[in-house]
Amino acid sequence: MAVAATCWVSAAQAQGVLERVKAGGKLVIAHRESSVPFSYIDPVSRQPMGYALDLCLKVAEAVGKKVGVKNVPVDLMLVTPANRIAMVEQGKADMECGSTTNNAERREKVAFTIPHFITGARLLVRADSKVDRIEDLMGKKLVSTKGTTPLKAADQANRERLMGITILEAPDHARAVEMVEKGEAEAFVMDDVLLYGLAANRPNPAALKVVGKFLTTEPLAIMLPKNDPAFKKVVDDEMRRLIVSHEILPIYDKWFAKPIPPKNTPLNLPVSYLLRDFWKYPTDQVPF
Repeated sequence: MAVAATCWVSAAQAQGVLERVKAGGKLVIAHRESSVPFSYIDPVSRQPMGYALDLCLKVAEAVGKKVGVKNVPVDLMLVTPANRIAMVEQGKADMECGSTTNNAERREKVAFTIPHFITGARLLVRADSKVDRIEDLMGKKLVSTKGTTPLKAADQANRERLMGITILEAPDHARAVEMVEKGEAEAFVMDDVLLYGLAANRPNPAALKVVGKFLTTEPLAIMLPKNDPAFKKVVDDEMRRLIVSHEILPIYDKWFAKPIPPKNTPLNLPVSYLLRDFWKYPTDQVPF
């Protein structure tokens, strides 16, 4: 009996995403709560939305075409920075549509498609702060979000340069911003595009500013299961089609150039030269 149960579990794990969807199963898309404008929950409508989520819904259409299923049923799953990798690695989510960096350490556990954004970690501080770079934080408190690459980069810089910074972990981005606003931390280190989005949606955006040089280079991409090459090919092909056809540009503009919920404030972030160059030869291979 135990042997039979084990075989059944192994067979279920071996079934790829395409096979499951073709057989009538749902596509499980993981999303985030406060990764503005990539993947977040609108506090007014309580609906998940964002740039990465729109791209994932395009991918869902491509999956449907591949397996011959119209209107693929989609389940949306809320994940956190701390558990997002585990949810994909364990097969509980088929795609994570957020602001996750594709790097070598994570590629040991999961796969990634072609980057949809390239950013870098900088600092969010209060508008009256004299902090302009990480060195100005000597002996002060710096917060970042648990389970993120900027947190690791800040910890490494702190140890290597002996800056004596007290590094705090926040459970999510929104709490980290709140800690800066309340003076519980001098700065919040995170991808600068997220910092601009988070600040724009605070009660008083003018009370915050983004400062400093890039501590990291972060290619952000949709996260996928590691051992499902057939599914990954569909995702890669659709991302490449969106980029080469320039169909991705109006989706980008919707979230980075035009007013977005909940405050209908535009981020005014055009496609960077770094991302534009990368998209000339779209690939999932990144040098990090």
